[in-house]
Amino acid sequence: MKKIFKEFKEFISRGSVVDLAVGVIIGSAFTAIVNALVNSIFMPLIGAFTGGNLDNIVTFLWTTKVSPDQANPGDKAVLFNGVYYDKLAYIDWGAFIGAVINFLLIAAILFTIVKILNSIRAKAKNVEERIKEKRAGSEGGAPVDIEPEPEPEPEKKNETVLLLEEIRDLLKQKDKNEN
Repeated sequence: MKKIFKEFKEFISRGSVVDLAVGVIIGSAFTAIVNALVNSIFMPLIGAFTGGNLDNIVTFLWTTKVSPDQANPGDKAVLFNGVYYDKLAYIDWGAFIGAVINFLLIAAILFTIVKILNSIRAKAKNVEERIKEKRAGSEGGAPVDIEPEPEPEPEKKNETVLLLEEIRDLLKQKDKNEN
């Protein structure tokens, strides 16, 4: 029993398991935010363009209407859009559209996050390579200072631009002297 407990403790204490747990928790919170964004903002906007609430975009497969008198609370009558149904089967297109929007938003945000992380990793790899190059050139692999990459020199202006700027400056100076 102690051996199983020890193995379980080692498994839980691994960094990858903890990272995965944190990722799942953050992912579920992020999903709640995206669902709120879609259901509270995007769906009403789409509903405004389609002329109604997307919850009402359904295709009925089969139904049996009942009158409100026949629909007792103990029965399995369903109230849908102000009408009671004894049996109701339908395809909910509005829910499907909402799920597609959720997926696209989450995919776009994850794509952006991965793109940012990849650019950070590429910059870090570039710095590591420069450090290795500097160390290879130094004696005994001693630590070396790494300066940031030099900024590119600004483009030199051609003669026409320089002449026009000089004329502009002379005209400004002339206007100041006249006032």
